[in-house]
Amino acid sequence: MKRWLRSRSRRGQSIVEFTLILPVIMFLMLGMIEMGYAINHNTSIVTATREGARVGSELVNGSSVRHCGDSTHAADVDANIIAATEGVLRSPGSPVAVTQVTSIVIFEVDEHGTRTGNQNTWISAVTGTAPNYIANGDVIPGTTTKLFFKANGVGSYPASGRCGSSPAHGIGVQIIYTYKFITPLGSVISAFGGSLFGNGQITMSDQTTMALEPPAP
Repeated sequence: MKRWLRSRSRRGQSIVEFTLILPVIMFLMLGMIEMGYAINHNTSIVTATREGARVGSELVNGSSVRHCGDSTHAADVDANIIAATEGVLRSPGSPVAVTQVTSIVIFEVDEHGTRTGNQNTWISAVTGTAPNYIANGDVIPGTTTKLFFKANGVGSYPASGRCGSSPAHGIGVQIIYTYKFITPLGSVISAFGGSLFGNGQITMSDQTTMALEPPAP
C-alpha cells in the first residue's frame, strides 16, 4: 500500500514538474525558430543594401564615363539604385515582405566614411494585398515597370553632384525594415507579463557604403 502511494506521489510530482518546465521549453524552442527566421530576413536585407550601394558607386552622377562635369543621366541614378535594391528583396527565395520595408535611404559619406547628412529617402508605394500587390512607385529607367517605392519628395543628395574625384566621397544605402514575428513568440512573452517584443515585431536596419568610382582617365 505504501509502495503504491509513493509511486502515485512520484507520478504526481513529475506532472507538476513537467507543467512548470513546459513554458520554458516552449519559449526556448520558439526563440530559436524565430531567430532563424529573423537571421534569414536580415541576410536578404544586408545583400540588398550591398547591391544598391554597388550600383550607386558605379553610376556616380549618371555619366557614362564617370566624369564629374557630365550628369546627363543623373535623374535616373537613384531609381536604378532602388531597382537594384528591390530586385534583391523580391528575388526568389527572399523571405522579405517588401510592404514591410519602412524606407530605403540613399546617403552621402565623406572621405572618412562619415555620413554628411545629405540623403534621399524612398518610401513604400504599394497597394493591394498579397500576392496581388500593385506597384505605384517611380518608373524604372528605360522601362514601363513601376517600382514598389517612390521618392518622398524631400532630398538633399542630388545625383548630379556626385563625384569620385579627390577627396573621394562615398555613397551608402540603408534599409529600415519592420520584421513581424512568424511564430507566437511575442504572444508567449506577453502571456507571462513581458513587454519585450510584445507587439510581435522588431525594427531591423542595415546599411552599406562604398566609394564612388573615380573618373575615367
